[in-house]
Amino acid sequence: MAKKRSGVREAEATALIQGESATKETQPLKAAQYPRGGSARISLLILISIFACAASVMYLVYRNFPELSEDERDKIKIPKDMDDAKALGTVLSKYKDTYYTQVLLAYFATYVFLQTFAIPGSIFLSILSGYLYPFPLALFLVCLCSGLGASFCYMLSYLVGRPVVYKYLTEKAQKWSQQVDKHREHLINYIIFLRITPFLPNWFINITSPVINVPLGVFFFGTFLGVAPPSFVAINAGTTLYKLTTAGEAVSWYSLAVLAVLAVVSILPVCFQKKLQEKME
Repeated sequence: MAKKRSGVREAEATALIQGESATKETQPLKAAQYPRGGSARISLLILISIFACAASVMYLVYRNFPELSEDERDKIKIPKDMDDAKALGTVLSKYKDTYYTQVLLAYFATYVFLQTFAIPGSIFLSILSGYLYPFPLALFLVCLCSGLGASFCYMLSYLVGRPVVYKYLTEKAQKWSQQVDKHREHLINYIIFLRITPFLPNWFINITSPVINVPLGVFFFGTFLGVAPPSFVAINAGTTLYKLTTAGEAVSWYSLAVLAVLAVVSILPVCFQKKLQEKME
């Protein structure tokens, strides 16, 4: 009788352990990691504080700008459409030669600020860079700003964004986590591919990457290289800024074809290596 009871207890314990394992497998993002993310309320307060500090820095950048007329001050704002971008380009081009450093720093800080907090408008700044600067400098500037801004967004998510991912994006994050695990050996190629293609929104990549353990170094360089092809299109369009009426006009069928080819090229090394491994096995 004692042996039977012992056997029943062992069976129950085994079933309980298996049940817990299954739960952990189906809910990897909700397990154990959640306390590290803190409560949503505390995270929100921290995020607001960081945003306030960043906004203060942006105000100091604005105050350090050259003396502007009242009409010019009205044009110094984050562009929401192509008309705003043209107006901003007019003011910046006027002061760019005389106050080169101030204009460059203001552009840099604004772009990184938008990327860090996932605020729309960076596409217009990319187009504007082609109007203000030589192509090589404009491309490097946009790639650097995108890489830094996305990395700051990554770090913000790591610090305070986890409760949001756990609560609202769990299912999508789990699916992407599975894809990341499949490409773990070639993660930088995969990040480059995602940045070139529109399969996943950039904001989603930025805030979920730290949660699913994408290394920050791989994330930065993958972003830096991956945004280059789309930025090439936007910067090239910026050379004819005043002929554009919408941001959509910056993209042609030819540029879309080029982006598609580059996306395929970015993932080819992964495909070739997998084929080679299959043959060797």
